[in-house]
Amino acid sequence: MRIKQLAAVGAVIFGVAAVPAPAFADDPSPAPAVNTAGTSFLTAVSITANQPVQVGAVTGDYLYWQFNAEAGQRPDLTATVALPDKGRSGDESWIVEVFDGLRRRQACVAGEQSPVAAKDAAQVTLGCRLRQVRSWAEPQDGDPLPGTYYVRLSSTKLPEGDLGLPLKVSLSLATPKGDLDADQGELAKPLVPDNQPGTVLTTPAPKVSPSAETDKSTFSADWLPDFSGRWFWTAGGGILAALTGLFGFSLTRRRRRA
Repeated sequence: MRIKQLAAVGAVIFGVAAVPAPAFADDPSPAPAVNTAGTSFLTAVSITANQPVQVGAVTGDYLYWQFNAEAGQRPDLTATVALPDKGRSGDESWIVEVFDGLRRRQACVAGEQSPVAAKDAAQVTLGCRLRQVRSWAEPQDGDPLPGTYYVRLSSTKLPEGDLGLPLKVSLSLATPKGDLDADQGELAKPLVPDNQPGTVLTTPAPKVSPSAETDKSTFSADWLPDFSGRWFWTAGGGILAALTGLFGFSLTRRRRRA
């Protein structure tokens, strides 16, 4: 009897051990795909890193998205536009732009930001990699800071007859980590020179050597400036004006009768 009880207890323990434990994934589940885009900064659709974006649009649309970036990240965007197979009449110029929360356009340090798609091209790929997001910056700097960033994808130049043609846009965002140690500390020197306006200079003014002084003529007074070509032009103009006046007076004055 005791043997049967021990066997039953062992079976229960074995059964409990055989039940698989719930799986706890280290990484969160991927975000659902985004299939919409905004038409302005106010209606920009939020996206996250490694989130697939597949949007249907037409040529001439302005597409907007937004994402959050933290200090130390280097956001990298890649956009692929599948152009229509038929109906195109010329080349198209595309551009992808990234703005920070203050609507300041951020520079792209890598990627094809404004490519040109040929008339027979099936697709065009754009890219923009931002500078590393800093944890602090001077007020006059335009460096990227933590916060919300806006992405705008648009066509800048295309034939007017191609407006309204359907196309498909794929967008991907990556936020790799940069050099976090290089972002710490303070500036060694101020970016703006310290002029200290209103202070009085204590150092005496430099003295002029006697050789640098120009010798004055004995016939010229102190108030008389040095002679130059301007004197001759002024004197010549005055004489010419006087002669012109005398000639005009001789033509207009009345002649006496004999």
